[in-house]
Amino acid sequence: MTNLTLADGLKLLRQKQYQTVHSQSIKLIEENVRNPLPYFLLGIIAEEHDNYAKAPELYAKAAELGPDVPYFHIYHAKVLSTLGRQNDAKANADKASKLAISDASLADTIGVVYSRAGYHELAIPFFEKAVSFEPDQANFHYNFAASAQFLGDFETAKHEYQRAVGLDGNHFRAWTSLTSMEKQTEQANQLPMLRQLFNQAEDDAEGRLQLGHAIAKTLEDMGQYEASFEWLLKAKEAKRSELRYDREAGRAMFESAKQTFVSNPKNAAEDPEDTPIFVVGLPRTGTTLVDRILSSHTEVVSAGELNVFAELVKEAAGTSTNMVMDDETFQRASVMDVSGIGASYISRNLERVQRSKHMVDKMPLNFFYAGLIHRALPNARIISLRRGAMDSCLSNFRQLFSTRYSYYNYTFDLEDTAEFYRLYDDLMAHWRNVLPSDRFLEIHYEDIVFDQEAQTRKLLDFCGLEWDEACMRFHENTAPVSTASSVQVRQPLYSGSIGRWKKYGDKLDNLKTALGDLD
Repeated sequence: MTNLTLADGLKLLRQKQYQTVHSQSIKLIEENVRNPLPYFLLGIIAEEHDNYAKAPELYAKAAELGPDVPYFHIYHAKVLSTLGRQNDAKANADKASKLAISDASLADTIGVVYSRAGYHELAIPFFEKAVSFEPDQANFHYNFAASAQFLGDFETAKHEYQRAVGLDGNHFRAWTSLTSMEKQTEQANQLPMLRQLFNQAEDDAEGRLQLGHAIAKTLEDMGQYEASFEWLLKAKEAKRSELRYDREAGRAMFESAKQTFVSNPKNAAEDPEDTPIFVVGLPRTGTTLVDRILSSHTEVVSAGELNVFAELVKEAAGTSTNMVMDDETFQRASVMDVSGIGASYISRNLERVQRSKHMVDKMPLNFFYAGLIHRALPNARIISLRRGAMDSCLSNFRQLFSTRYSYYNYTFDLEDTAEFYRLYDDLMAHWRNVLPSDRFLEIHYEDIVFDQEAQTRKLLDFCGLEWDEACMRFHENTAPVSTASSVQVRQPLYSGSIGRWKKYGDKLDNLKTALGDLD
């Protein structure tokens, strides 16, 4: 009889004793095929060896056979979240949340799953539990702070970020987040510490990326734009060599995306009840602002940035590539029947819609899917945000995107950013030409800033919504904001970011040359 316990198995796995755990798990299954423990341990082995096809299946089996063990549901939720299947991850976190959680790491993991899925109000109690169980773990405080920030509780967020760096002076993401929360001044800034940490992180590309961006943001806040730009270059230098943008692959993907609308007449039947609103565009060009304006309306709810549509396309395409979005997947999508994708999209988001008539999905990169969205959901509204080319490229270059996804690799080099923008501009021209004007609307960030009411009326008319004065007070919207704009969109409109590129002197001359006639 094999006497392997959950605690024993986890301890052995922490020691990387994979073969021992594997062989004992197989013996446990041979002794009792309905014992959940071996499936769970084999799931961990699969996940830690990047077998993301098998790990969810094994965790699901463990959870089915051991529904009262929180580990099984939580690890299942975690791997689904890693795979971007946020709705499924949230469903498993819900199961775990009903069980007694006495372990700080498990509580933190549930919080992270909820946070990634956009349910920050559900995440907070678990982060609070994690820091109460283990108050000396810096990352638990960081996760707590991030969700608090997204919910607009800036006082708690700042306090928890400070706790994180107090416990771990090398928690670079916490330093960066602290810097981003408020304007830095000559009298109040962390430049000496940030520079010291940057120098110490000589062999840490991710650390230098984080700290360099924090230094650049500080210098920009203090009006030192050219120095800020030099620090952006320093911040990105090491990561740029690791994560080069593949221009050839980028061109192929943009070209294939064009074909997804014009190549196949098999579109879904129009359902007047299926009226999601997609807000798309380059990141940092006003997508969050429009989302907040629309979701301030009494009949509209924001679902945040969803990967659901892209996941459904990938599932239907059945391509073997490890990327959700790529040339091969778009090629396959151009000739496939998409009639079921729209219905699946609606059903997967019913919980997020709640009782509202309309839901906003503001995943910026859905601009690649505009043609497919119209085919699958003919009654959906697609709002494309535009912003001046120079400001768009600079805002993308300035932004610290997650390095987990290669989609943002273009932001490590200004000329790559210009290349990406030119391809994006060409794709938007294509969508303008082929999509109906009552389903696809381009709106300019600058126009919203300088004529808020007229542009708000334009947005509401396009979406078939009556006027609601609350949309003019979008900054009072209390819904979570899981983007880099979480602080800015809780303030009234301001024009300070328009024409920001002009403040950088000749540092952006190469960008201007690369963009050519685009403005």
